[in-house]
Order: sequence, then structure tokens, then C-alpha cells
Amino acid sequence: MATADPPVRVPSLFDAAVPLLALAVLIGGSIALFGLDALDGPIQAALVLCALIAALIALKNGHSWEAIQRAAQGALSSVTSAIFILLAVGALIGIWNLSGTIPTLVYYGIQVLSPGWYYAATALICGVIAMSIGSSWTTAGTIGVGLVGIALMLGVSPAVTAGAVISGAYLGDKLSPLSETTILTAQMVKVDVYEHIKRQAWTSVPAFVIAVVVFLFLGLVSGPSVNDTVATTTELAKLGEIYRITPVNLVPLLLLAYLSISKVPATLALMASALFAGILGAFLQPEVMRDFVGGAGNVVIESVKGIWRAMANGFEINSGIGEIDGLLSRGGMDSMLLTLWLIMAAVTFGALLEEFGLIGRLVDPMIHAAKSTGRLYLTVFASAFGLNVVAGDQYIALVLPSRIFRAEFARRGLAPTNLSRLAADSGTVTSPLVPWNSCGAFMGAVLGVPTLLYLPYCVFNIASPTLSVLYGVTGFKIEKVEPADVPSA
Repeated sequence: MATADPPVRVPSLFDAAVPLLALAVLIGGSIALFGLDALDGPIQAALVLCALIAALIALKNGHSWEAIQRAAQGALSSVTSAIFILLAVGALIGIWNLSGTIPTLVYYGIQVLSPGWYYAATALICGVIAMSIGSSWTTAGTIGVGLVGIALMLGVSPAVTAGAVISGAYLGDKLSPLSETTILTAQMVKVDVYEHIKRQAWTSVPAFVIAVVVFLFLGLVSGPSVNDTVATTTELAKLGEIYRITPVNLVPLLLLAYLSISKVPATLALMASALFAGILGAFLQPEVMRDFVGGAGNVVIESVKGIWRAMANGFEINSGIGEIDGLLSRGGMDSMLLTLWLIMAAVTFGALLEEFGLIGRLVDPMIHAAKSTGRLYLTVFASAFGLNVVAGDQYIALVLPSRIFRAEFARRGLAPTNLSRLAADSGTVTSPLVPWNSCGAFMGAVLGVPTLLYLPYCVFNIASPTLSVLYGVTGFKIEKVEPADVPSA
């Protein structure tokens, strides 16, 4: 006779708190012991342990191991797209360095951009590009990489530049009708995407103006010294010696922009641009190809081997100038493996918390305690940002609050566009501020600046949710509708 399955129990507050306490202790301990090197493995191991703790609590409450495995498999399948985008970006950075695309971008950029307004220009450039293509990741992984490289050559701060890149990239991501997070938010809250974008502008535009002013101030008070100008001239000359600098090297960047605007899937667009750059580089940079692979005269074999190796392991060069070597010796799919480990561990942990009711157990009391509109706004923000921390994925941080709070906003007579704006400000925009979040891990990996170093300079990403919550507290730009009696999601 078959044995009946044990009854499934509703998690207690203690059950819900234990994984979060473990997360705080293990993440805090890894940072205390290893510093910025914690992202090289210790934080990943901590997240795996947290996932196991969540699994044990699910087992205690009567869930089967098979159910836990299904939840974990679902989490991993949800990040398949991100995995391939990351690998494609790694390949693109390696091949763009080999073929001369990034060196050319740096070479021309140094001569056009002034240190005094460099940070503000970086934010504006990335904002325009991200609005055009609808992707913060593609913007940061392409033009953002070049702008951080230019910063190194100009002698301005890479950390501030990374903050400016991310500020501009997320402005564009929020306000572009091509952005998948913008479309997803509108769909989850059931509002028209263009109405959602209009309401987002009420916080995004003022937040970006604040960011540009801050970046202008930082640029004016922290410009490089005269000696930096001499060093930059030397580096420019060296780049001109190593590569054949020509505007043709920038064609792969234009191809990527065209493919992105044409809504070609990100992975395909990135790989197409990378491979095209490699083929172009075989004709324009044969000496670089030969030196990279230690060739002996067969141009075709050297080119194939160089493209293949740069795609897999990144590009390396020994020019004798440390700044150039640091800028160009990067990329490759294997450079993204630690980031992939981080993302997979984080989303698995977050999926277990969601699937087995641990997140809902914590959020429900918060909703009941939020008596005023201002407190409700604070609760939504705390939930979304908290999910970015504990779940490690912006989609979880965006989708769950949109689902959980939609009925509550309707009951209180608050227009759904209020929630769509707040969810985007709280979930999407804060995701790159968390080192183990998929977005924070991605930005740190591709820009070459640890998340904790660029975090204070993500002015837009801090100002936007702050303004959104402030609107809720003051009642400014809060749209009302007739209260509705609707069931909870």
C-alpha cells in the first residue's frame, strides 16, 4: 500500500527569516574576510549554502525533494537567455579588442571628450544609446566598455565613469519602448506601455538631471593633472603603432546598433557583431592577429585561430604600457564563468524562497501594516529592493511586487500606473547596485569595476527610487481612480 505524502505546512515567520539571516551572515562574512575578492568565489559559495538552507526548510514543511529540484530547474531555465548574453558579451569584448574596434573607440574618444565634462557626457551618450536599442546590458557591454577604457587613458576615475555608464544605461532602459523590462512591467500591472513610459518620465527625467549635475560637479573638481596629458599622448601614439586606426573599425558597433534596433535577439546580435569584427580585423589588423597567436606566416590560419581564441579566452597584449595592457587584455567567454556561477546560485536561492512561500510570508504583514499611501510606497520599494538582494534577479524583483501589490493599489483607489512606475524604479533601477544580483554581477564583469566601487556613483539609480518614494509620501503626481473590490493576486 502506498504511503501518503506528508501534509505541506505553511511556513512560519521564523522559517522565512532563517534563510535571510543566513544570507546576511554569509555574505557579510565573505566580504569581511575576502574584501573585493569575495566575488571570485566566496559569495557564490555562500549563495549555494543559502539555497540549501531554503531547501531544508522546504523539506521540513513537507515539500518533496522532487519539488525542490523542479523549482531549482525552473530558476536555471529562467536565466538561460542571460547566460548566453553574458557569453556573447565576453566573446564580443575579446574580439573587439583584437580587431581594433575598442582601441579605435578609445583613440577617437580621448581626442573628443574633455576630462572636465567626461562623466556627464558618458551618462548622456549611454542614455541616448540605451533609449535607441532598449538594452542597458548591451549599452554597458559595448559603448560602456570603451568609455571606461577612455577614462583610464584620460586619468579620470573608472569607478565614477562606470556609475555614469550605468546611470545612462538604465535611463534608456526605463524610457525605451524596446526595453523588455519596460514591456514586462506594463504587462504585469496591466497598463499601456506608452502610458507607463510617460509616468516613468516623471521620476526618471528629474533623477537624470540630478545625475548629470552631480557628474558635471565631479568632473570639474577632479580633473587630471598636466602630467596625465603627457601620458595620454604617449598612450595614443602607442595605440596608433599597434593598430591601424580607421573609422572602418567602428562598423561592427554600427552593425550591433542596427541589429538591436531591428529587434534581433541580443545573443544573435552580439555574436554577429563579434564575428563580423573578427573578419574585418583579419584584413585591417593582420600584425595584431599574428602577434596574438604567435603565427608563422599563414594569414588565414592565424586569423581563424586568433578570432577563436579571443572569443573563448579573451585578448592579451604586452605593449609595455600598463594602461594599454589593462584596457585591451580582457574579454572571452571564460571571463564570464564566475559571473554565471554567481547568477545561477542567486536565482536558485530566490526561486526557492518564492516557490515555497517564504517571501510571501514576510511581505503579507508589511502590506497590512502599511496604512498610508506613503508607507505603502515604502513597502513596495523595500520589497523590490529586498528581492534584488535576496533573489539576485531583477525579473523576480520586478514581477513579484507587481503581482503582490496590484490588488492593494486597486483597493486603495491608486491608478495602476503608480505601481508600474514604482515597481520599475524600485526593482529594475536598483538591480545593478547589488554585487550578487545578475545585473550587478554583469556590470561589474563587463566594465571591469567592482560593484561596491561604482555603487556610490550610480546617481540616477539612487535618485530615481528616492523620488518615486518621495512622490508617494507627499502625494505628488499620484493618480487616483475609483477604489475597486478585487481579490489578492
